[in-house]
Amino acid sequence: MNRLFGKGKPKEPPPNLTDCVSNIDSRGESIDKKIARLDGELNKYKNQMKKMRDGPSKNMVKQKALRVLKQRKMYENQREQLGNQSFNLEQQNFAIQTLKDTKTTVDAMKVGVKDFKKAYKNVNIDNIENMQDELEDMMEQADEIQDVLGRNYGMPEVDDDELEAELDALGDEIGLDEDTSYLDEVAAPTAPTADPGAESMRGDVPVDEFGLPQIPQTAK
Repeated sequence: MNRLFGKGKPKEPPPNLTDCVSNIDSRGESIDKKIARLDGELNKYKNQMKKMRDGPSKNMVKQKALRVLKQRKMYENQREQLGNQSFNLEQQNFAIQTLKDTKTTVDAMKVGVKDFKKAYKNVNIDNIENMQDELEDMMEQADEIQDVLGRNYGMPEVDDDELEAELDALGDEIGLDEDTSYLDEVAAPTAPTADPGAESMRGDVPVDEFGLPQIPQTAK
């Protein structure tokens, strides 16, 4: 069959906005290069006219400059049209992409709602409240057990006034125990000033290194 009727051409994919914007921007860059080239020619003609006197030669250069300027204006109009087209397509592409993102977000939210409903079916609020009540009762029972275990047994009954009087007396005894003024009445012995073994005198009596009177030695 292909030999008789030939093979059909493969269908090309439909154009998309991204490719259109890319093609338009490429055309715009090509026009920008042409405008830059014409600007160079205009500068050359302007410099020539500054150095020339009025006359036919200067008028000829002027006509060339006007023709280049006319082409430049034409390219500028084309560049502006391409810029507007590219902008419009980009805005359209942005709006379409925003709609796609919104649809994706909505679909994700729908899935989240389904999962939430499925999980919520396994949750019973009454069971949670009952569990909280049971925990509260158990905590109260634990506190009561601690109070019972902390009771004191065999403690004598003592009047509060007697306890306060005993506390005051205890404070006085502690104050007496902390009194160290009696140490000031005892004078510490002075350190010896003479070298060990050296003799000194207290009046007419010789004393040893500790300040004690020496015992006279008897003749043998």
